[in-house]
Amino acid sequence: MLTTRYQKVQTLTTIEVLRMHALFEAHYASSPLATFMDDLSRKEGVFVVRRRSDGEIVGFSTLGVYRFQMGGREAKGLFSGDTIIESAHRGSRSLQQAFAWKLFIEALKAPLTPQYWLLISKGYKTYLLMARNFPDFHPRRDQPNPEMAGLVKDYCEAMFPGKLDTATMLLRFGDDANRLKPEVADITDEMRHDPDIRHFERLNPTWEQGTELPCIARADLKAFFQVIGPFLRKVWRSKVATRRAAPQPAAQSAVRSA
Repeated sequence: MLTTRYQKVQTLTTIEVLRMHALFEAHYASSPLATFMDDLSRKEGVFVVRRRSDGEIVGFSTLGVYRFQMGGREAKGLFSGDTIIESAHRGSRSLQQAFAWKLFIEALKAPLTPQYWLLISKGYKTYLLMARNFPDFHPRRDQPNPEMAGLVKDYCEAMFPGKLDTATMLLRFGDDANRLKPEVADITDEMRHDPDIRHFERLNPTWEQGTELPCIARADLKAFFQVIGPFLRKVWRSKVATRRAAPQPAAQSAVRSA
């Protein structure tokens, strides 16, 4: 069982940061501590995923909250940075649930301001998380969205000036950019039968070299009630069913002394 808590970056202890970097280093090549710390300092907070049994950190996901001029209007962007979950715990929805609540809370703070989830994906798993859970996103294989494509350019130029290759729409951070280790997110021939994975690989054929596919998904209150709300209700029902199915301790009879 896992638990996920959102923490502001400045509340993290040195031990927590070093544990997070160890997880990062286990999954990414070219992952010096100085670069990790520099990126972390630019974020607002971190979803810290722990085992309930001993409190050990087994995953994390960094988050930045920004305001941009997107398409000529002010918009709010929640940017997901580094995200790692140990392989033994990747079936858990603890992180997804915490992230969904964060999206909802941020949308409530400014309900009339367009809100988007911003992410850059060097592996197919992050792309699938967006494609399988959000109704309105870019890039998608079945429905081009020129307006969202423009928003992607806007946020990439704001956050990563000069790094976007507009010919390929990929972010390139140089030869020393961190990249997924081969065993972390390989794409096999069998997996290519999935049309979304094929689409990701077509858009980012150089992902093994560390290139990032910039993506965007609408994450306002309307999106929450369309998709995220039902997801949270499904998680809650699953938890209730698990508790009901768990064996109950046998009732102990009272023993009275003579």
